[in-house]
Amino acid sequence: MYISRTKALMIAGTGSGVGKTTIAMGLMAAISRKARVQPFKVGPDFIDPTHHTRICGRPSRNLDSYIMEEKGVVETFIRGAHGADFCIIEGVMGLFDGLDATEIASSAHIAKILKVPVILVINAQGVSRSTAALVKGFMEFDRDVNIQGIILNNIGSERHVKLIRDSLEGAGLNIPVIGAVPKNKNFSIPSRHLGLEMAHENKNNSENIIVELADFIEKYVDIDAVKSIAGNFNEPECNFETLHEKFVVKIGIANDSAFCFYYQDTFDSLKRSGAELVFFSPIKDKLPEIDGLYLGGGYPELFAKELEASNTRHEIKKAAQDGMPIYGECGALLYLGASLETERNYRMAGVLGASSRMTGKLQALGYTQAHTVMDSPFTKRGTIIQGHEFHYSTTECDRDARLVYTLHRGKGIFEGRDGLMEYNTLASYMHTHPASNSFDEFLKHCIKL
Repeated sequence: MYISRTKALMIAGTGSGVGKTTIAMGLMAAISRKARVQPFKVGPDFIDPTHHTRICGRPSRNLDSYIMEEKGVVETFIRGAHGADFCIIEGVMGLFDGLDATEIASSAHIAKILKVPVILVINAQGVSRSTAALVKGFMEFDRDVNIQGIILNNIGSERHVKLIRDSLEGAGLNIPVIGAVPKNKNFSIPSRHLGLEMAHENKNNSENIIVELADFIEKYVDIDAVKSIAGNFNEPECNFETLHEKFVVKIGIANDSAFCFYYQDTFDSLKRSGAELVFFSPIKDKLPEIDGLYLGGGYPELFAKELEASNTRHEIKKAAQDGMPIYGECGALLYLGASLETERNYRMAGVLGASSRMTGKLQALGYTQAHTVMDSPFTKRGTIIQGHEFHYSTTECDRDARLVYTLHRGKGIFEGRDGLMEYNTLASYMHTHPASNSFDEFLKHCIKL
């Protein structure tokens, strides 16, 4: 049994675009000055956690009640919280926005599972007394969600703040305004088609900017009040398996600007199963001496020229032909195919009988549920996997293509099919998480090699 001894809270918003990411990162930066802060992100997002990690110096972890289910959420939180003084969870979208019309996968659902207090970020631009109506609605919509404070973002003046405070008091709302933050464009993060830029790409995300962000938040937010709210957290308890089947195996992890979408939980799970992880760049490095290869998602389309020029794609193809187990997600599907079309056609690894093309517009976004219809190097037939997909590309397969997944939810490669397999290689548009499907089957195949 593991018991968390940390303080914790969630920074949630009334909707997307209200500034919760900036507020959450600013609080992480400010509190990290004197304490160990463990960051978390609600939902399957790969990008925000890279900024959290850079600020806090601890790997940020995702909490998703659809992909991971409640047990997985609690286990990930407790493992991640170990050794931290404070846990700060950044929410997703609006507080109550979840899967379809349900609470599943919402910030509110995570807050209820973990019983963490919530600070609600509100965009105050252009409103005053209406803020009281908004806060009243959020507080009464689900009383099991413990909203303990609000932060006003984009405030115009001290008079503006006083009007909102007076309106809250006049409405009988006993909730403190613990921050009133003016608009500041200096802390915006550039975006691209899959979301914000990764932390290592953002030129503005220097150490100086982190310091400035911490100073800014300390000036306009009552940090002591934030810490006090975090102290109202009731530590969860969780029983989970500490014994894992052990595999003496080396797993190569493609890790560079082209392949950068990974969950820390996946790395941790592989290590607990005994795997030695060997990180390398398919752009710059030779294929290392390994027993199996895992390629995550990312931006191969932005580095198609470099990937084509690298001899590593030929080494990966030969390894696949020799039977090495290879598992890939999303961007890896584009790379493992024969070609990728962006502004021109680039030759890729040629492991899979497929060609991909960037379309310039969104092709799929959302949660997936896959039923495995045949054995593969990653799963047994009959396995159900819950994941997510997000891509701007299309992939056309050869006529004799073997597709491992039938999707009960999601789009996949085409017509609700996903998971293209050739040799001992499997790649799909679907991103997975070890809480939904263990990598043990993959590791078993790697040992058989």
